[in-house]
Amino acid sequence: MTFKEEFTYETRPVRVVFRPGAAVTATPGEAARLGLRRLLVVCGSRGEPVARAVADALGDNCVGLHAEARMHVPVEDVDHAVAAVRAAGADGCVAVGGGSAIGLGKAIALRTGLPLIAVPTTYSGSEMTPVWGLTEHGTKRTGRDPVVQPRSVVYDPRLTLSLPLSLTVTSGVNALAHAAEALYAPDASPLVSVMAEEGVRAMTEALPLLAADPEDLQARGRALYAAWLCGACLGATTMGLHHKVCHVLGGSYGLPHAETHTVVLPYVLAFNAPAAPGASTVLRRALGADDVPRALWELSGRLGAPRSLAELGLGEGDVAPAADRIAGEPYANPRPVTADRVRAVLRAAYEGGPPEPSDGTAA
Repeated sequence: MTFKEEFTYETRPVRVVFRPGAAVTATPGEAARLGLRRLLVVCGSRGEPVARAVADALGDNCVGLHAEARMHVPVEDVDHAVAAVRAAGADGCVAVGGGSAIGLGKAIALRTGLPLIAVPTTYSGSEMTPVWGLTEHGTKRTGRDPVVQPRSVVYDPRLTLSLPLSLTVTSGVNALAHAAEALYAPDASPLVSVMAEEGVRAMTEALPLLAADPEDLQARGRALYAAWLCGACLGATTMGLHHKVCHVLGGSYGLPHAETHTVVLPYVLAFNAPAAPGASTVLRRALGADDVPRALWELSGRLGAPRSLAELGLGEGDVAPAADRIAGEPYANPRPVTADRVRAVLRAAYEGGPPEPSDGTAA
């Protein structure tokens, strides 16, 4: 790896507890450490049983369970959740679940300034970032604010045992996208590169093991560890084309979050590869493969994940307007972005065939 002689890296003030059973045994202690006595537990409908166990463990320090988190964090859901926080007189929140639940917890923190404890049940990695996202009137907007960074993160591999294999795979590839884009971000650093390489290696080792045996608790733990590293990479760097594509497709076209990341990633990496040779070198080493986009595409297909945007419900007529929207907003990316180039990436992802190498010269 070529050493980057000039860089800035800022550590985030977050405490991590990682062990089987920690969701119930450690969460009350984390709340006490933060001096919190009136906690609202937030989750989605699918994660309510687990969230209720966490709420029960908090005992009298839990002032309610709000099970209304939804994908892409609609702003009206945030309004309802903030009203619930205020009605309960909560002094903090515990978000139990995947990116939707943690996203709602972050939105509450953004609005109220209350501290957040995250108990992840998927591999989204959102718990390790100061990034928030809200969807309003068909548009998803994101930002960064240290107030939304969870103060404590409780990783419990047992919580992921009930995660369906399909979501296990797509959630894991979602995490890989965080690490991959961090490698070519303008604010990348040697430490981010080390975390990204280890995160990609750990996740791509864990996912096939889980496909073979979803009850493998050690592999579940390794996948959570990988998600932690990949999320930390995203938290320390600027997002590029891949995340912009996924935010537009999710917020404006309603495509599912993790599945969209899984489909899009190989095609964006193929597009950016000519302008990001250092990132490609790290990813080749982590994956043990010469053709990184093809290796990720094959991994997803081998594990039963969707391979095309058409499978996810994007209409063929949506490709061009989505490309115009993606290209029309400024964001960092190693290779210049135009509507024609984004349209080619989306067309390839829509069709779902093997990603083709790019020489970097196409318009």
